[in-house]
Amino acid sequence: MKKTSLLLLLAAQSVAMSVPVFAQEQAPVSIQVDLSKTKAPMKPIWAWFGYDEPNYTYMKDGKKLLTEISQLSKVPVYVRVHSLLVTGDGTAALKWGSTNAYTEDSNGNPIYDWTIVDKIFDTFIERGMKPIAQIGFMPEALSSRPKPYRHYWKPGDNYNDIYTGWAYPPNDYNKWAELVYQWVKHSVEKYGKKEVESWYWELWNEPNIGYWKGTTEEYIKMYDYSADAVKRALPSAKIGGPEVTGPAWDKSATFLKTFLDHVTKGKNYATGKTGSPIDFITYHAKGAPKVVNGHVQMNMGTQLRDLDKGFEIVASYPSLKKLPIIIGESDPEGCAACSEDLHPQNAYRNGTMYSSYTAASFARKYELAEARGVNLLGAVSWSFEFEDQAWFRGFRDLATNGVDKPVLNVFRMFGMMEGNRVEVNQNLAYDFKKVRDQSVRDAADINALASKSTNSAGVMVWNYHDDNVPAPDVPVEISIKGLPTGKVALLHYRIDKENSNAYEVWKTMGSPKQPTSEQISILEKAGQLQLLTSPEWITPKNGEAQIKMKLPRQGVSFLYFKW
Repeated sequence: MKKTSLLLLLAAQSVAMSVPVFAQEQAPVSIQVDLSKTKAPMKPIWAWFGYDEPNYTYMKDGKKLLTEISQLSKVPVYVRVHSLLVTGDGTAALKWGSTNAYTEDSNGNPIYDWTIVDKIFDTFIERGMKPIAQIGFMPEALSSRPKPYRHYWKPGDNYNDIYTGWAYPPNDYNKWAELVYQWVKHSVEKYGKKEVESWYWELWNEPNIGYWKGTTEEYIKMYDYSADAVKRALPSAKIGGPEVTGPAWDKSATFLKTFLDHVTKGKNYATGKTGSPIDFITYHAKGAPKVVNGHVQMNMGTQLRDLDKGFEIVASYPSLKKLPIIIGESDPEGCAACSEDLHPQNAYRNGTMYSSYTAASFARKYELAEARGVNLLGAVSWSFEFEDQAWFRGFRDLATNGVDKPVLNVFRMFGMMEGNRVEVNQNLAYDFKKVRDQSVRDAADINALASKSTNSAGVMVWNYHDDNVPAPDVPVEISIKGLPTGKVALLHYRIDKENSNAYEVWKTMGSPKQPTSEQISILEKAGQLQLLTSPEWITPKNGEAQIKMKLPRQGVSFLYFKW
């Protein structure tokens, strides 16, 4: 018997050793949402967009995308564009735009022509959108160094080639001020006082780098003249700045502080009084992707540190701390027109990495602002569309040739989030401080942002990682407390490889360079936000519901409850 038992035991061990060992499925990530615990209003900080090329605004695909952006939001979407005062014939090109708003006759007298500027703003206002009216760049006739003026930059060229005569200070500050005054005055006459009061007027873009070829003090002087002109034309207009980029960089922080010191206690160049009008504060925050071991590695921490440093600086000025802050550009990196084919670190842009990054980063913007006690009004996604370019070329855009990319569907999800932000438990792999300080390099960032209004609630759940490498789907269990009694409708939307993803569909077609009209129709449909499952009615027990799902890496789910 003993011998038999020993043989059986040895045989069992042999079988066990010959059977392959399968990895155990990952333990579920548990997320608790409590709709009854309000944190703060769910500000639509995401409803802000911008782009370099203003003349794309009224072109075919530009109009189509603006319509879609306006339709995804219940609140007016704000749009910021460059080059609204640049001299030229309105021809669109990468990193270039013009309106010919200001020229001079042979005697040096000003000629104002608002035709193209109005065409741009009309396109916004017809859709219920509103401009962040950027005062810039310098008209050729006013530039202190006008030649060369028009650039012909293309991807692959030196980026510094774009900084030509439009980037220089004015040769006459009084003429510049009169131009600003006439623009605001014209806008009031055309659109009405109430409409223009709802806009944001700002001066220039990134004056701490090549966009401004003057000194910090010359920018401040131009701000004084511009702000005075805006307020003379419409005292209730909102004016702000300085739109520096990267406040975590010491030179940028110094520029921002010098500007804020001036507007609070400096001598005004235009009026001689102390300080300058300022109704909101602007700066930029960017991430820094790179290619590591053959794959794209994002760096969300870099972007969040820029955000946080700017918040810290603003919070250090008691008289400015509660002013609205607009992050004039808030993106995973710094060059929308630098395509993937020449910049492989930008390969995140076509697929779901851009959408999961957007979900995870916007959620942390709320928390960073809250921690610093500042008033974050909006964060501009510097991403639009590039007219007549190759399909899915890898620009930082929301759509390609009129077909929406996965990232636009995150904004559709945000558009359904109303009311107040509510509590999501923070015993997960990352909180906003850890992402800010370390980015997402160890475990995946599986987390949620949740909101509740009178008769709806939304829970956005993401599975994000800085490294774009394959990983198993993760089981996620979400507990939602504070739902009403009775039946509640649940709609589960998803962005992943199979859902809300025109890019993957395009690849299955063979990546056609010129899709047929039938293929384009399929792609347009695939680019819309899609339900993962059919809508269903659920009955919460004691106001609580449990939702289980498997969430792919770089996937985003949106649970929308209606009652």
